[in-house]
Amino acid sequence: MISAGEFRNGITFEMDGDVYQVVSFQHVKPGKGAAFVRTKIKSVLNGGIKDVTFNPTDRYPKAIIETKEMQYLYTDGTLYYFMDNETYEQLPFEYDAVEEAIQYLRENDNATVRFYQGKAFDVQAPNFVELTVTETEPGFKGDTSSGATKPATVETGITLNVPLFVDNGDVIRIDTRSGEYMSRV
Repeated sequence: MISAGEFRNGITFEMDGDVYQVVSFQHVKPGKGAAFVRTKIKSVLNGGIKDVTFNPTDRYPKAIIETKEMQYLYTDGTLYYFMDNETYEQLPFEYDAVEEAIQYLRENDNATVRFYQGKAFDVQAPNFVELTVTETEPGFKGDTSSGATKPATVETGITLNVPLFVDNGDVIRIDTRSGEYMSRV
């Protein structure tokens, strides 16, 4: 059990038949009245976010979230297949479980899969990936002002802004948490 007064970012707990992760929290001690904990929590099973105020003495069962490194194999158009690197078991995922990660994954890339009570519910791409630029307009010499960028499409199909010196065929490093260009490799 964990009390609301012990909430920190990333803590997972069970409440009302669902599992929640603390996104942000704030301990408030008003001049009058009792202290309380103002939080923003996210359901790990369906992704919904809500603001909730807790009494610091409220207690909830702590949820144990397991993570496992798995390899993305392929998609058949509706399902995305991942393989456990230890048992070679293949797990199919619906698009809503992989939608944030799949835009950064190529076939045979590794990803982190999160499980709650043996049921997979979320796929996370590595924090940084290196992908090849497949389509971008050429940057012209002298066409620079501070921090000028242009759109570029990478091999997985996503489009992001890159500096003008990046050309077709360049391999770039992308931060998957923000979706931003980091550097040319």
